[in-house]
Amino acid sequence: MKLAVVGGGSTYTPELIDGFARMRDRLPLEELWLIDPDEHRRTLVAGISRRMFERADHPAKIFDTADLVEGVSGADIVLIQLRVGGQAARHGDETFPHKECCIGQETTGPGGFAKALRTVPVILDVAETVRRHAAPNAWIVDFTNPVGIVTRALLNEGHRAIGLCNVAIGFQRRFARLMGVDHTAIGLDHVGLNHLTWIRDVTVNESGTTRSVIDELLGAHLEDLAEEVELPSGLLTLLGAVPSYYLRYYYAHDEVLREQLDAPTRAEAVMEVERQLLIKYADETVDTKPEELEQRGGAFYSEAAVDLIASLVDGTGDVQVVNVRNESTLPFLPPDHVIEVPARITSEGPQVLPASPLAADLEGLVSHVAAYERLALDAAIHGGRDRVLRAMLSHPLVGQYDRAERLTDLLIAGNTEHLRWAR
Repeated sequence: MKLAVVGGGSTYTPELIDGFARMRDRLPLEELWLIDPDEHRRTLVAGISRRMFERADHPAKIFDTADLVEGVSGADIVLIQLRVGGQAARHGDETFPHKECCIGQETTGPGGFAKALRTVPVILDVAETVRRHAAPNAWIVDFTNPVGIVTRALLNEGHRAIGLCNVAIGFQRRFARLMGVDHTAIGLDHVGLNHLTWIRDVTVNESGTTRSVIDELLGAHLEDLAEEVELPSGLLTLLGAVPSYYLRYYYAHDEVLREQLDAPTRAEAVMEVERQLLIKYADETVDTKPEELEQRGGAFYSEAAVDLIASLVDGTGDVQVVNVRNESTLPFLPPDHVIEVPARITSEGPQVLPASPLAADLEGLVSHVAAYERLALDAAIHGGRDRVLRAMLSHPLVGQYDRAERLTDLLIAGNTEHLRWAR
């Protein structure tokens, strides 16, 4: 099979390569194409990727190109991991909201909205090229944030797409260690929107018997879990669930904002890590994943990607947490909204597992953010200051007209070169 990675020059890519090498029995790769317009980064990443495959005695050939058509032609799977504007744009996302006392984050709040506006039109252009040139029935796997909004854009245009995030798989591995079992024995009642999810139950399957362990986790391991998500243990007890660490931006907004104002941005830290990684990638003696890659983020990215891609190809039918159309899973949301829930992965696509109703407070927050996401996608596709303003105002972390107006103007001024309608 041929797999193409759009954004293949990312410093993340060797994490993927490591996963492909370790899990080669699940994924019969013959060709891997790394597509990226940045020749310098692409060449360095392709070089270490080839050395890693050679060290692992992997038979697949790795190609790199700036030509999207060449890269995706005949591809069975296209994985998209773009960052429009690079880390410089991310730095802007993480700082301009501070001028109006809002958190700065690349996927949540005003910064996440800016990223959506830059990203959606580019992704849709890429997807049209995939539609015309990839193999019939090729899958698009989106790892590009904000995953929920981007995946909905793809699905609404009729693309065969599925969104992927590494939050759930990270929790699965964490719970497995706490319970002393293999991660494959852990099941998650993980529900919500991308980067707005709660784990309401955790199950362990041993010798064919499944039991709930959420009470045990929230009892014996409460403080550890609270520390991991950086939220008060009393909140986890109140919810009876483990919130994603992204919910800290809602549950502890002011505390996070104070921390951000006193620290370098995540973009600045990543730029330094990337500088070190590219030096390592240029060293022709390096043929394994550098330790510095762990600082880049994206824990278990490769496992999540390989598991999903392999199951889409061989139709294993295992359960994975993915971003998919809601249909009727959460009845308070429109059918075409994209949610993040467990689904059985088959060669025909994901089959969402039934979900029990959300508690009123969870449903309220999901409804509010989902409304923002719909308005944000409309603004990303059609443009215009009024659409941007309405979406900005609707976000629960903004919610005031004067603030939304100023944030809208800051967003547009900082992203003019990436917004076709604003040039």
